[in-house]
Amino acid sequence: MLKKKPARRCIACNEQKEKNELLRIVKSKDGIIEIDLTGKKNGRGAYICKKEECLNKIIKTKKLERVFEKSINQDFYESIRGVIIE
Repeated sequence: MLKKKPARRCIACNEQKEKNELLRIVKSKDGIIEIDLTGKKNGRGAYICKKEECLNKIIKTKKLERVFEKSINQDFYESIRGVIIE
């Protein structure tokens, strides 16, 4: 029997995709927000598509800040952009 792949929803476009097609952003218990390339770090996770328009949408709507209830600086968004565009 084939194992079902986990699906997650992009917080920008609300599209459901396989977990490995999305980029995970995680907030640890200490309140540190970082990019989780392994998908296995502990903490609250949010997923976004690896598309620049989804990143621009979460920057404009401050969606990530609302999800994690914490302000996020522009440098962090630029580091996400670096991962998406590579």
